[in-house]
Amino acid sequence: MLSFSLPFSLFTTAFLAATILPVASEGALAAALALSEESWALLIGAASLGNVLGSIVNWWLGRLGANPDYVGRMKVKPETLARAQGWYRKWGRASLLLSWAPIFGDLLTVAAGAMREPLHIFIPLVSIAKTGRYIVVAAAVSGLI
Repeated sequence: MLSFSLPFSLFTTAFLAATILPVASEGALAAALALSEESWALLIGAASLGNVLGSIVNWWLGRLGANPDYVGRMKVKPETLARAQGWYRKWGRASLLLSWAPIFGDLLTVAAGAMREPLHIFIPLVSIAKTGRYIVVAAAVSGLI
């Protein structure tokens, strides 16, 4: 019988990990893949969906954060956001393929929102990055890499 508690837990962990909160979803996914009999596709899908939706929240916060007063309430230093925006300006949309990276990747998703990147471009690029990272985690757990 399919249980939704583990996929839901992975979804939640990955969602929180996509925000500025210090949560590591890769370890949770690796443990779930190694210890569970759930479908790997389901587990990777749940983690990916949660992580992408968390990144969309970051994008939305970035849109709101174009207001300097709001950046302070987000607990992001204005110079840190400015650095991420500079990286985004330099490398453009392709930089969203690095959105999987710890800490800086999350800031890139915030910067994309602040830079008014359209969601129809943002979502596919972030989905490729986030899902690709989880596939690499699964490959490592299975011993393929």
